[in-house]
Amino acid sequence: MKILYLHGFASAGSSGSATHLRNMLYEYGVEVLSPDIPVMPVEALQMLKNLVAEQQPSLVIGTSMGGMYTEQMYGTPRIMVNPSFHMARHLTFQGLGRHEFLNKRQNGEREFKVDKEMIAQFREVEKTSFSGVTPEEREIVWGLFGKNDKFVNCQPEFKKAYGSQHFQIFDGEHRLNDIVLKRDIFPLVKQILKI
Repeated sequence: MKILYLHGFASAGSSGSATHLRNMLYEYGVEVLSPDIPVMPVEALQMLKNLVAEQQPSLVIGTSMGGMYTEQMYGTPRIMVNPSFHMARHLTFQGLGRHEFLNKRQNGEREFKVDKEMIAQFREVEKTSFSGVTPEEREIVWGLFGKNDKFVNCQPEFKKAYGSQHFQIFDGEHRLNDIVLKRDIFPLVKQILKI
């Protein structure tokens, strides 16, 4: 059994959340795939769709920007944690320029640049958000939102698309930590995977 974990903006597949999730699920025989997501959104979305088609994970979990991509992995059970559905708008006002990656990337890159092209691509990718929502999709999608998230609030968009059946508020902030993973994410993963 496989899970695909999609990290947030400026992070990497080597994030602490991915590592902790991998360690928690090891004894259940669950493999956690956690690739470095390309920084350019059009390439990223295509790569992730190809990866899902190839690996056929039992579950996709995404945080922040990764949650935005996770939403579009239709046909697979998904958990979005503090999804950021408005990356273009957020980066336009707060993100232009050079940024350092928060975690080690497989290719060794340490920094990247947010420019008008990246923002235009996020805008393009965001146009297809929620395009595959059906009654069946609403049954296999969960949205978890930190009550102290000061960076992103996309709760209204999630509720409008997916309803409140699998909408949850957890005691936490924008970024995941080991406590939230263990207390809120892990039990839900076990429930979905029936392990």
